[in-house]
Amino acid sequence: MNKRRVAYRTLLAATLGVYAAMILCTLPAIIDSAGGLMPFDLRPGGYTLGEAEAFLANLEPRGRTLYLGWQHRLDLAYPALLACLLAWSIAIQARVIGGRLVTALRWLGGISAAAGMIFDYLENAAVAGLLGATEPLDPGLVAQASTWTVGKSATTSVAFIVLALLLVWRGVRYWVRRQ
Repeated sequence: MNKRRVAYRTLLAATLGVYAAMILCTLPAIIDSAGGLMPFDLRPGGYTLGEAEAFLANLEPRGRTLYLGWQHRLDLAYPALLACLLAWSIAIQARVIGGRLVTALRWLGGISAAAGMIFDYLENAAVAGLLGATEPLDPGLVAQASTWTVGKSATTSVAFIVLALLLVWRGVRYWVRRQ
């Protein structure tokens, strides 16, 4: 097996491992300690001042500690891992398909993945500010954190859509050639 393939599989395993740790361990524990309310990271449409206040009012001290601790440590690695995995996956599919339109999709997907990573890091910093804030919450900070969350969700979705389009394109092309 060549070095590139080993590196790609290692990146895939690391990304999925960090994602699994968040989805199976830290995020369910945070949701449980907030009385079932979703953490800021899991609100792709953003949140209002009232929703942020409700989440923080319900969040138990152990949940706040977990959010600021393990969850943020995992979320320090995850955005970069995901962006690299998406960009690399898109590049692989684009290289196999070829063409100008595919090159444009490759750029769109790669830039969207990078933007999603940047928005995720900005969101993490803003959420840390919300978790450490004293009452009353600053409406500007909540609005900014919500904006970063929506930006992260939108740009990462674009990268996933580009990857899905390229995979479908490649699959259809393969199927047509086999006919």
